[in-house]
Order: sequence, then C-alpha cells, then structure tokens
Amino acid sequence: MRNTLFSAAFLAFYILATLNAGAQNGTKQFEFDDFFKNYTFYSPGVRGFRSMKDGETYSVAEGRGTKLVVHSYETGGSVKTLLDLAKINSDKLKAFSDYSFNSDETKILLLADKEAIYRRSFTANYFVYDIAKQMLTPVSENGKQQLATFSPDGSKIAFVRKNNLFYTDLITAKETQITEDGKFNYIINGVPDWVYEEEFEFNKAFEWSPDGKCIAWVRFDESLVPQFRMTMFQGQEPALDENKLYPGVETFKYPKAGDANSIVSVHTYNIASAERQTMDIGTETDIYIPRIRFTQDPGQLAIFRLNRLQNKMEILLAAPATGETQVLLTESNKYYLDENYFDDIQFLDDKTHFTMRSERDGYAHIYLYTMQGKLESQVTKGNFDVTEFNGCDVKNKMIYYTSAEPAPYQREVYCIKWDGTGKKKLTSNTGTNSAKFSEGFKYYTITSSNVKTPSATTLYNSKGKSVRVLDDSKMLVDKLKEYQFNNREFFSFNTSEKVNLNGWMLKPPSFDPGKKYPVFMTQYSGPNSQSALDTWDLGWEEYLAQLGYIVVCVDGRGTGGRGEAFRKVTYLQLGKYETIDQIEAAKYLGSLSYIDANRIGIWGWSFGGYISSSCMVKGNGVFKTGIAVAPVTNWRYYDNIYTERFMRTPQENPEGYDQNSPLNFAEDFKGNFLICHGTADDNVHVQNTMEFTERLVQANKQFEMQLYTNRNHGIYGGNTTYHLYTRMIKYILEKL
Repeated sequence: MRNTLFSAAFLAFYILATLNAGAQNGTKQFEFDDFFKNYTFYSPGVRGFRSMKDGETYSVAEGRGTKLVVHSYETGGSVKTLLDLAKINSDKLKAFSDYSFNSDETKILLLADKEAIYRRSFTANYFVYDIAKQMLTPVSENGKQQLATFSPDGSKIAFVRKNNLFYTDLITAKETQITEDGKFNYIINGVPDWVYEEEFEFNKAFEWSPDGKCIAWVRFDESLVPQFRMTMFQGQEPALDENKLYPGVETFKYPKAGDANSIVSVHTYNIASAERQTMDIGTETDIYIPRIRFTQDPGQLAIFRLNRLQNKMEILLAAPATGETQVLLTESNKYYLDENYFDDIQFLDDKTHFTMRSERDGYAHIYLYTMQGKLESQVTKGNFDVTEFNGCDVKNKMIYYTSAEPAPYQREVYCIKWDGTGKKKLTSNTGTNSAKFSEGFKYYTITSSNVKTPSATTLYNSKGKSVRVLDDSKMLVDKLKEYQFNNREFFSFNTSEKVNLNGWMLKPPSFDPGKKYPVFMTQYSGPNSQSALDTWDLGWEEYLAQLGYIVVCVDGRGTGGRGEAFRKVTYLQLGKYETIDQIEAAKYLGSLSYIDANRIGIWGWSFGGYISSSCMVKGNGVFKTGIAVAPVTNWRYYDNIYTERFMRTPQENPEGYDQNSPLNFAEDFKGNFLICHGTADDNVHVQNTMEFTERLVQANKQFEMQLYTNRNHGIYGGNTTYHLYTRMIKYILEKL
C-alpha cells in the first residue's frame, strides 16, 4: 500500500488538473460544473507511451485502443504501426485497454473487457497478436482470465482463473491447469487475497523463471479468515435487479485488526515434468509473504518473508527444484518496515548485485548489496528521504532516484554512481519533479510543476540535453488567463510543542488583508502521505476560495518527506499527533489578523475523515464545522495488515486503539458535522460511520449524515460524485 486510505480516495476527492499557469488576473469566475460535470480544466498531460527494447523508440495505443504505433524518441514521429485492429477484421476484439510485449517484441498481449474485482484486481479477455503473422488468438476460450503474462521466450502465457493457475502453450494451443484446489473464499493460487492486494499494493502472486521452465506462485489459504458481509440494494447505475425486493449480500474475507490472516505457502511447477515443489518458508504460519521474485538466476527464487509485526523481513533464496531455502538478507526496524520499499529490491542484470531502500540511518536511502548478502555501498546519504527509486543503469553503474532533498514538500530527480559518488541533479525547476526513463536510459522525461509556475513535460537524452517539449498545457493556460484566482502560498509555523509544520494557503481572488475570512482546512494526514506539496493543482479548493473562504492544507506529524523520526512518531498512537497538529494549525490560523477564529472548518476523506472526526471530538470547539467522508472511526474495524503495521494488535495495544477512537469521545463533540459514506465500501466499512453516529445520538449530539447506495470507498458512478460535492459545498455555505 502506498498510503492505502489516501490512494483509495485521492482520485475521488482531488478532481484536479496539473496545469501550466501562474496567478491569473482575468475576470471570469469558476462554475461548479467546471470541476464536477464538464471537467473544463482537465488536461491529459503526457501518458500512455512505453519504451521499446531498443531505447530509441516508444509505443503508444492510438485510435481509442484500436492501433498500436511506434514513435521515435528523437523526433516524435511515427516509425511503424504494429497493430491495426481495423485491418484484422476480428469479431472477438474491437478495442484493447492495455497491452504488453514478449521479450523479443514479436508478440503483443492485448487486454479487453476488463471487469474490476477490487482496487487492483480484475478479470479480462486476453488476446495474443503475432506481429509477423498478423494473427490474433485468444489466450483462452474457457472464461475470463486474470493477469495473463508471457513466458520469457514468448511461447506460453500463464494466467489465473477462478483462483487456479493455468498456462497456455501458444505453439500447441493447449491449455494446462496447474492447480485444482482454488475455491472462492477458501483457497487462492497466484493472486493475493483482499488484504494483501490492498495493503501490500500488488495483484499478481506468480512469476515465471528467467528461462521460462518454471512458474512459482503463492497459495493463500483464507479458510480461517473472518468474513465480512455487505448489504447490496437494487440501486441504479448499475441497477442490481435481483435485489429489487430482497437486498443481497456480498461476502468476502476481511481480517480486521487482531484477526487471523491467510496461511500462505510458496510453490513451483516445472513445465517439462509437471512436477510441483513446496518451498521451505519455515514452520511459523503467522507471517506474510508480500512478494516473490526470481533473481536473474533461474535456480534462485527470492521470497520475502515478513513477520506479523512487520518490523523484520528476511529475503530467502529458494531452489525451485528442491524447495530448500537460505537467508540472503535480514532487514529490521524498531517501528515497522515501509511496504513502499518492497519493489525497490531489484536483482540487477549483472547477476551479482541487488538494490534496496532502507531507513536504517533515519532517512530513506538506497543501498547496494552483493548476491552473497554483503553490503557494498550506501548509495545515497544525507538528511533527506529518497522518495522514489527510478531505476539502475547496470552498464554504466548509475542509479536514478527522486528525493525530497531541497525541501520536504519538493521533489528533485538525481543520478548517482553505485559507490555514492558523481551525484548529479537532472532537474532544473524548483517544485515537484518526476521522471520516466527509456530502456537502457537513453532518454528520459521530466514532468515539473510548482504552486506558481507552469507544469511541463520535457524529453532529454542521456547527456541531459533537452530534445523537445512534449507538453506545456498551452491551450489550458490560455483558457485560464480568462479567470481570476490566486496561487497557493506556502507557509510554515511552530506549534506550542515547538514542532515546525509546513502548509499551503489559498486566498480568495479579491483578498483584502483588512477583512476577516472563514477558513476551510483540507488534509489527509495518513502515514507517510503528503498533501501540502509544492505542485500546481486546480480543483474544488479554488472554487471554495472564490466563494470567500481561505483554504488551508497542513501536513502534520506522521506525514512524509521529513525522515523516519517525524513520520513514525505516531507509532502505537495512530491519530493522536495528527489530530493535535491539525488543532494547532487551526489555532495558529485563528491568530492571524485576516482570519475569523470563530469560523474554521476541517474536512477529509478516509484517513483524512478519521482526523476530521477526531478533531471534532478533541478540538474543544476550535472547529465550527467538520466534514468526514468514508472515515475510519475505530482502528479495531480496519484491516489487520495496515492497522497492525502502525498500532500492533488490539490485544497488545488496547489503550492506543481506544484513546484514539472518536467513538470513545462522542460526549466531547462540538460543532456542526456532516458524515458521508458509501454503503458498499469494501475498504473502510460503513460500520465505522454507523457506530460513530450511534455514539453521537446517544450523547445527544446533532449531526447530518449522507449515505450512498452500493458505492465503494471512492463514492463514484452515475451522478454520485456530483451529488457528494454539491452536498458538501451547500453544507459549508450553511454552517461555516
């Protein structure tokens, strides 16, 4: 999970466009429909291109998923068309939504008819297109598949169907079933269960060996995991007509804090002999296997074994043929290990090294190890966090990364030699920068923006020379010149505990420092998240500012970019310091001459909804109005992987759970409060809202509640998002 709760809500409540504009002095005003119906300021930016193996060209899906065209990095011009469905005249595939190549780029795997299961998982129909033969073939005719994947030599496709693992031989067209014990809500092969998918942020639990002779997978036995049931009504968009008179129930395995997890095991299957082998991962079953990954050696399968407390991980090297394992590396932390770093463990093409990211010196940095588990070098050093590992150029022994080095709320991209020397900054614009590299690191793009300057994507060659500007959002910028609005301004302040916090402030277009304005605070506040970033955004915050509100965002303790001590101070007390810091921010804002201290509001979604709820019961009236969307209200109700990472179990830490649950402080509630939730939220269950509001009722506290039928954590579909934001803005205007 990359801030699980944040990622679930991000797209829903930040309907934003990264724009290329500065402060605007036009005369037009924003309309509500600009953001929630017409998407007037939407800009797609540069997306959808993938580097080809030569590193000189890239592929792009065009014609709404009917063509696949190769372009030159140098010129941007079309080089060739690999696929044109109009010329194939297939009645089975009219368009594709995703694609991948085999290793020599002679075949293309196409995905169509995607059907979501949970956040990352889905079923689909997959097709293989042979470029030379111009032949399109379905991977299977026996039902939709999950995660279809080429073998390294492109001769086979592995996939999952109904919790079992299969492969199709593309030469013989024979489909082989590898496992037979898969069963809904009991046994899963090759894909993670709900909580693994959500909190370890992956949806594929099988791997081909580098030589294509073996498949390894994780088996999840979730038979002992408690079930959660959600009532599903008929609803609309879509309508579940079978539930018209008698609502149905959706049941799935969901382990809450302290409850049993799936018992996991790791297995291999030899393609030639059809023999299976079980890997030795030890006798302890109350563990996690968040990743398996073959090294560059087909005789070495890396298994990540993580203890339940999530503060100790061992990388096991397993022999696929025998199942024997040995420990390559052990990584420990006195708090917990961040799941974001699992994918930074990369086994390099030289077959003698691997990389990883660790917080062992108090900041997130990159380390280089030999395949014997010996530390060769700490590649990056300093009082800053590496926020993204962008890749490793093995040929030139260079590592590329993004860090919060200039300031916690900014991002720059760097390259550095394996030994930690020769560090070079690849970005020139201050603010938030991100990078994408071609195969072989021959080219890279930098996308850059900040709160005051343009957002642009520029292509560079390996020497750092600008090749061409790919996108400058000029049409959008010109459009925005017609509007009147202010830029977000960064500020910092010290709390009463002498903690320095960063934030941004957005003032009304006609701001007058001689007047007093109401403030509406927005925040997420979750572990290692950051909402107060130096990036250009335009969303409903600007609309609220136009209505006469000052909008403020402050990142409190627990958020990212400021080292381990700052983000992990919340350990065992999730919500305590985050709430304190938002209250401190409100008090600081109330001390400013142009702010009305009696009209301060706060809102948030998911973890942010948890904090806004906590602020209403612990703020002692500092907040006049609060809004919580899909909030956690008691960590005992949330899943165990996420919750226990920060809180341990309720049995170990009952006080930490109880003292930081808004449920237990309903009597102290003060202010106006709107709480919203989707009734089919599989992530943060509506139970959180129902139990909290019952406490408020029994404490005789008035509030307003808005439920959304059959909607999940994102609360979208049909007119739902439009209705939600209409409801919230109306409430703010009435109550703040």
